[in-house]
Amino acid sequence: MEEVKKVHRITDLDAQTLMGSEAEANISSDLPLRKWLYAWLLDPECPGNYQKTLDKWIGLLIVANLFTLVFEHVPAVFEPYKHWFHIFDLISIAVFVIEYLLRLYLAPEDHEFNKRKLPRLAYVFSPFAIIDFLAVAPFFFQAFIPVDLRALRFLRLLRILKLFRIVIPAIKEFVELNKGRTFRQRIHALVFDSPYGGTMQLIFDSFIGLWVMISVLAVILESVQSVSYVLNIEFVILDAVAVGIFAFEYCMRIYSCVEEPGFKNAVAGRFKQATTASTMIDLLAILPFFLEVFLAHVFDLRFLRVFRLARLLKLTRHNDATGILVKVLVREWPVMSASAFIMLLLIVLAASLGYLFEHEAQPDKFENIPTAIYWAVITLASVGYGDISPVTPVGRTMTIVLALVGIGIFAIPAALLSSAFSDQLIKERDALKNELMNMLKDGNLDEEEILKIREEAKRLHLTIEEINTILEALVKQKEEDELKNATLPLNLIAERPDHAVEHYKSLVNQIYQLALMADAQQFEKSAQRTDRLSASEWALWQDIPNRIKSV
Repeated sequence: MEEVKKVHRITDLDAQTLMGSEAEANISSDLPLRKWLYAWLLDPECPGNYQKTLDKWIGLLIVANLFTLVFEHVPAVFEPYKHWFHIFDLISIAVFVIEYLLRLYLAPEDHEFNKRKLPRLAYVFSPFAIIDFLAVAPFFFQAFIPVDLRALRFLRLLRILKLFRIVIPAIKEFVELNKGRTFRQRIHALVFDSPYGGTMQLIFDSFIGLWVMISVLAVILESVQSVSYVLNIEFVILDAVAVGIFAFEYCMRIYSCVEEPGFKNAVAGRFKQATTASTMIDLLAILPFFLEVFLAHVFDLRFLRVFRLARLLKLTRHNDATGILVKVLVREWPVMSASAFIMLLLIVLAASLGYLFEHEAQPDKFENIPTAIYWAVITLASVGYGDISPVTPVGRTMTIVLALVGIGIFAIPAALLSSAFSDQLIKERDALKNELMNMLKDGNLDEEEILKIREEAKRLHLTIEEINTILEALVKQKEEDELKNATLPLNLIAERPDHAVEHYKSLVNQIYQLALMADAQQFEKSAQRTDRLSASEWALWQDIPNRIKSV
C-alpha cells in the first residue's frame, strides 16, 4: 500500500513552522523555582530554551581545556604564562562545578530520574554524572591529597569525556534514523548532507571544520621561527594527526559517494566524485604530506608545505558563496574578458612608453619592457610602492595620466563582480520565491517540499520575515482566486481547467469545514429522517472523517 504523504495547509503554517525555527520559549514565570530553572536550562523537550546553547558553550570550554593541557607540556609556552593558565583552570573548574551542582539540584525534574525513589542519588551514580565528577575531582584531590603534577595533568584529560553528553544522544539519534540501512548508506549519511544525518552529521562537519582551522593556524605559526623552534615536534604530530583525519574523511567520501544521485556506478561514479572540485580540494589537503614523506629523499619538497594552506578551502564545502561567485564569473566572462583585454593593452602600452622615456635616465630600474610592466601595473592599480618611479618630466607626466586612467580601468572588473554577484543572489532568491509560490498554489505542502524550502532558504539567507511575506501574499492571492471563482457561472469555470481545479478544491475544502463544524449526530439523524441523501452521498459523508485524518 502506498504511503500517504503528510501535508500541511498554508493557512495553518507560519514562517517559523515552515523554516523549522524554534519558537520563543513559553515558560510560565509562576512555576516553582526548580521547575522554572529546569525548563529554561536543561529540558531538551522545551523549544526555545537555553539547553542547546548551554551544551555548546560547555563543549567549547572542554575543547579549550584540551588545548591548554597540550600547551602546559611546552615549558617555553607554559612558564611565562603560568599565572594565566592557572586562572583559566580555576574558571573552568568553577563552571564545571556549577554545572554539576545545577544538574544535581534539578535531578528531581529530569525525566530520566524523576520517577526514581531518590532522584538525586540516581543522578550521582549515572554515567554522565560520574564523568562530570571526574572532570573536577583532580583539582580538589591536589588540595587534600599529595598528587604528582604529571598524574594530575593526566587526570584532567578526563574532562574530554564530558563531550559524551553531546555525542551520545547524537549517536542514538543517528542509529534510529539509519535503522535498517546498510553500512555504506550510514557512512554516506555521515559525510554527505541528507535527511538521515541528523545532529551527528553536524557534529562530524564541525569536527572537520575545527581541524581545518587548527591545521591552518599551525601552518601559519610554523612559519614564525621563534614559535617553530619551540613547538617543532608538536607541529609535526599535529600535522600527522590532521592528515590522518582528512585522509580518513576522503576515503569515506569516495567509498560512499555511490549513494549520491549521479554517482551510482561503482567505478565511474567514484572517479566522477574524485574529480569534483570539492573532492580535489580534499586531496590537496593531504597530498603535500604524502609527497614529502615518500619523495623527500629524491627531491627537496619543503616548498610543498605552504600548499597545506589549501586545507582552508575545505571550509567552502558548506559555504555557497563560492558557487555563486563561479556562476557570476561564467555568466559575466565575456564582459570580464573584454575588460581584461583593455587592461592588458593599457599595461603593455604604458610599460613600453615607460621604457622609452626612462631607460636612459634609469637603466637599472627600467632595464627592459618586462621590468617596466611591474611599474605599469602598480601605477595603474594606484598602489604606488615607490621602489620604481620616473624621474624625467615626460615620464612623470605620463605617470599622472596613467594613475588617473587606472582609477577607472581597474575599477571596472571590481564593479562588474560586485554588481553581478548581487544580481545573481537576487535572481536565486527570486527563483526560490517563484518555486515556493508554485509549491503553494495547491494550498498544501508535503514534508519533502518543506525540507527543500528550508534548505534553499538557508542557502540564500532568506529571513523569517521574507518567508512570512510570501506566505501572506499567497494566502491573499488564494482567497482572491476562490472569491473570483465563486462569483463566476459554473459553465465559465468549467471552460478553464485551472479554474475548474481550484473551484473543485474550494468545494472540497468547504465540505471538510462543514464536517468539522457541524454536529455529526444531528446531521446524520436529519439526513436519515428526511432521506435527502443518496447512497453515494451518504457513503461520501461517512468517509470524510477518514480523509481528514489522512490529510
